[in-house]
Amino acid sequence: MRHITIVGASLAGLTTARSLREHEFDGRILVIGDEKHAPYDRPPLSKEFLAGTSSEDDIDLTDPDDASLGIEWRLGRTAGALDTGERTVLLDDGERITTDAVVLATGARARTLPSSVPEGVHTLRTLDDARALRTELVPGARLVVIGAGFIGAEIASTAAGLGCEVDIVEAAAAPLERALGPDLGAVCGRLHGRNGVRMHLRTGLAELVGRPRVTAVRLDDGRELPADVVVVGIGAQPNVEWLADSGIPLHNGVLTDERGLTDVPAVAAVGDCANSHRSYTAASMRLEHWTNAAQQPAAAVAALLGREHTAPAHHAVPYFWSDQYGHKLQFAGHRTADCTIQVEEGDLDSGDFLALFVDGAGTPVGALGIDRPRSFGRWRRRLAGRL
Repeated sequence: MRHITIVGASLAGLTTARSLREHEFDGRILVIGDEKHAPYDRPPLSKEFLAGTSSEDDIDLTDPDDASLGIEWRLGRTAGALDTGERTVLLDDGERITTDAVVLATGARARTLPSSVPEGVHTLRTLDDARALRTELVPGARLVVIGAGFIGAEIASTAAGLGCEVDIVEAAAAPLERALGPDLGAVCGRLHGRNGVRMHLRTGLAELVGRPRVTAVRLDDGRELPADVVVVGIGAQPNVEWLADSGIPLHNGVLTDERGLTDVPAVAAVGDCANSHRSYTAASMRLEHWTNAAQQPAAAVAALLGREHTAPAHHAVPYFWSDQYGHKLQFAGHRTADCTIQVEEGDLDSGDFLALFVDGAGTPVGALGIDRPRSFGRWRRRLAGRL
């Protein structure tokens, strides 16, 4: 291989390029990105950047050493098709890039409402999204967040800290129910109430009221919440439509093996767009978390180049974290349908604890900690012992 093209210029794409040089690949590396910005860190967008305590320079992922890597950039350009027979990427301006290998790192985008929305309604996925939302979160503004997942919870936390009045609308019986289950989801949800944020559970959005600018959110149960700003945080979907005719297997993302390779020779996928087999769960999972985007590229690059790759065992354990209201939530492993909760430290009522998810055989398969970094780290490593 003398030329490798990376489609996607965020964390996973940049880490792929760096990993290629670390593995002594001395050929041409071309990175294509649909945003005009250099790679930047996304987690601060809902927290420090949105709060105004970090700048665009602070979240810039590039560093001076990257200049020596010889990476070619095509920023503000979109890949429209991939010809796997000729291994050619077709860009939106008609340019055709023929390459020896392709790494797909196109990430995911925020899900949007199916109809047009009034002014004042936002999603948060990109730097431009965060810039627009930041100007509207002023003290006294009435914010309604649709969706109590991690992104919604973090935005609510930031907005409350800025002096906004915040309501969260969630169709499930508890926040974070999909990831943590109803019991621990409810425990994490109490953080909102303790900080003056109102939760509206088991109901959904019926209508956005107001034109040209939103003035209220009407719920399924008939209630109406006044709103100056609305954030739609209902999940993300992988950016893989452009691959529909490529012959690459797609199912909730790009299907890959554990290393990140597809079943098409010399094509890999990493980060949020990759639905990869996970030995820990013995199933494929698409992980939309910073840790996966930072760690998976090294394995994929090694596999593309036919090199060995070793990593700490706990890297194979799914992991994510979230910062809310000054507390750090950390989760590792996964939750099975038959899991029970076992509190190891602290207590659930206080919101300062470490709890285990124990499967039907009595084996811990996951851990959730709030403000317990040291003991959580030990359990994260212990969970890796299952592999």
